[in-house]
Amino acid sequence: MKNNNKKLNLIIKNIFKKHKLRSEHAKICADALINAELVGAPSHGLSRLKMYCDRINKKVINPNPKIKIKKISQSITQIDANNSIGFVAADIGIKKAISNAKKTGIGLVAIKNSGHYGLSGYYAEQAVEKNLIAMCFTNAPPAIAPHGAKKSLFGTNPICFGTPTASKVPFILDTSVSVINRGKIRVAARTGKKIPEGVALDKFGKPTTDAKKALAGVQLPIAGFRGSGLAWMVDILSGVLTGGNHGGKVKDPFDDFSGPQNIGHLFIVIKPNLFVGNYNQRIRENIKRIKKLPKIKGVKEILYPGQSKSRRYKKNINKKIKISPNIDKDLKELNNI
Repeated sequence: MKNNNKKLNLIIKNIFKKHKLRSEHAKICADALINAELVGAPSHGLSRLKMYCDRINKKVINPNPKIKIKKISQSITQIDANNSIGFVAADIGIKKAISNAKKTGIGLVAIKNSGHYGLSGYYAEQAVEKNLIAMCFTNAPPAIAPHGAKKSLFGTNPICFGTPTASKVPFILDTSVSVINRGKIRVAARTGKKIPEGVALDKFGKPTTDAKKALAGVQLPIAGFRGSGLAWMVDILSGVLTGGNHGGKVKDPFDDFSGPQNIGHLFIVIKPNLFVGNYNQRIRENIKRIKKLPKIKGVKEILYPGQSKSRRYKKNINKKIKISPNIDKDLKELNNI
């Protein structure tokens, strides 16, 4: 991290320590929030800091968890996060999945009793940096209605896949199954901005560009019933399978302080040379072949998932993170409790 943002990182770390997180856990959280800002995902960055602190104050996030790690086999691990902040549970989980994969070729880690963990791609990248393939799943509070239903039940449930590319820039596909992620709508609601058309309905089922009405209504999934099906799949993998909440039971982190979220995460990490010894050569050939395809008018380069984010990160790493008046107010208040 450049000097530009070291001070900000220390401020965030100090805020988490003031909220009773131990130093190493506070660092994990601060690093994740700063990373979200640098990759151009502010909806998962500092705009959520107050929410995490509010949940700690309301005793629905455990700042000093006793996390239980259960070895099921050399490849498989189950983690009970004891209602820890999601960043900490996910950090332990992805590191365990990486360790298992290095030993046996595949690492499968299921986590329950966790919370919102930020960007899935942040964890996939950690595996890819170790020359491993990763898939990450996590569920979320109700936002999307199952196809044919009037009421939202599934979260925006991101799907994430990462792989080494035999170059410095990894392939990281990290996408929610909603047209836009809920964090962007929350930021728009807080700043009084409109959201794009075609991304949400109000509580009466009418299209809306009003962010507050969208939050009270239903977000639209990508690709209609297919997106709804993908949201359901993630709810099963990260909720039903892991022991976490599912079927609309995950609590909204901003509005529902009646208890812990009990979010589930599932990490699958794989050695890329399990079946072929020349994976790097094959993935390089795959990307090269696709990039050589004829391009439509206005497109200079066909990008693979992760390239745009990597470019944003390289551009932003040399800049000071911009702090909005709302977030600056949060930082000052949280740092002086």
